[in-house]
Amino acid sequence: MDVDTRLLRYFVAVAEEGTLTRAAERLFVSQPALTKQIKQLETLLGVRLFTRSRTGMTLTEPGRTLAERVPALLAGWDEVLRETRSTAGRAARLLRVGFLASAANEATPRIIAEFTRRRPGWRVDMRQATWSDPSAGLADGDVDVAVLRLPFPGQDALRTATLFTEPRWVALPEGHPLASRAVVPFRELWEEPFVAAPPETGWWRDHWLATDERDGHPVRIGAVTDQPDEWLSAIANGYGIALAPASAARFYARPGITYRPVSGVSPSRVGIAWAVADDANPVVQDFVRCCLDRPWPEGITT
Repeated sequence: MDVDTRLLRYFVAVAEEGTLTRAAERLFVSQPALTKQIKQLETLLGVRLFTRSRTGMTLTEPGRTLAERVPALLAGWDEVLRETRSTAGRAARLLRVGFLASAANEATPRIIAEFTRRRPGWRVDMRQATWSDPSAGLADGDVDVAVLRLPFPGQDALRTATLFTEPRWVALPEGHPLASRAVVPFRELWEEPFVAAPPETGWWRDHWLATDERDGHPVRIGAVTDQPDEWLSAIANGYGIALAPASAARFYARPGITYRPVSGVSPSRVGIAWAVADDANPVVQDFVRCCLDRPWPEGITT
């Protein structure tokens, strides 16, 4: 019998979190989708893995047996997959770098130029991820290293280093009453509808809604998007406003949108992330050093 490793990963998340809600947030999937996957695994195995109640999900005896063995099985498979892809990358002299929109920005060409200087004959394949994958492909082993926004879900299992911080600004429809202000206090945005990332992104979404900096004031959601173009369109069309890194004013300038500095909200951090196993990978470490050694644009701090 063949079982998709995705089903096993879903099982482990529910077993560790104890509730479908927390497991769904961790996995970036909806709760109904996760429930369906758990039922599918139970059907394939022919056993009941959880006892469901209002307080959460409790492992059955067969479930506990599976929970004891599956993490090591998945870790072994992940290592095999990572090594296989890494070998293929070395053979092709290709480094796969994941990134999210507006991460390293204008520094990216200089980083790549320095890397290719250090590693002649190597090529960097930049792979943009959607906001529903805040690790930019690193958690799934789709890339060797990632330039992204910190914090992100699952980063404790990876190596990370902060490259720089920059202020968070607000993106407003051009005709918004606050668009003419030089600086907008964050408190004045609390009643505004926000354009948000999908709920499955958990605390990544919460960071860009600044949910923990509202003194308990609830967030109003005007639209949900997963791509920069959709995000820009939603703001320009008046469905909501959004917090954004200050650099977005340069990289995502477009008619119909005005960016303004915001006071009373913490800055955003950009970081570099890689797998623990790649501490000994000289190619990955060369790229990391290229990122850490670069001078960053004016207006941001390292």
